[in-house]
Amino acid sequence: MLKFAKGYIRIIEKMNYVLGRFAMYLIFVIMGILLWSSVSKTFFLPSLWTLETAQFAMVAYYMLGGPYSLQMGSNVRMDLFYGDWSITKKALVDAFTIFFLLFYLCVLLYGGYQSTEYALRYGERSATAWRPYMAPIKITMCVGIFMMILQAVAELFKDIATVRGVKL
Repeated sequence: MLKFAKGYIRIIEKMNYVLGRFAMYLIFVIMGILLWSSVSKTFFLPSLWTLETAQFAMVAYYMLGGPYSLQMGSNVRMDLFYGDWSITKKALVDAFTIFFLLFYLCVLLYGGYQSTEYALRYGERSATAWRPYMAPIKITMCVGIFMMILQAVAELFKDIATVRGVKL
């Protein structure tokens, strides 16, 4: 089991590291889109696609960067008591609370999958004047949620190892 956990953690964390580093640079894409939006509104005709494209890029930024954030430990915690606890106690509480996160993410993935399936089957488009297809961003969201589930399981393995006093 220990060998499996080590391998799982190594693979998932490498994948989420690469995905997170890619997502990190999406902020520059968003800035470029919004800059073009400002320039086009000032000097040319306003572009129909800029606001929605920036929103889609922001969704990708958050959804693909979430697992990386969890991996790096930069997620938000309620630190009223947590900061004063020992590493073992933190790992024990994290190992318990991660099941709530996993439940939430599984429900989210189930709904996202159904929504993506609908978008693919019926060619769903946005209700704006530009009318882009919704499937690409919904697929991106499902990938981000799935990778977050995998990262949460890796965090669970690390917490269990910490509680047991095993070094992974």
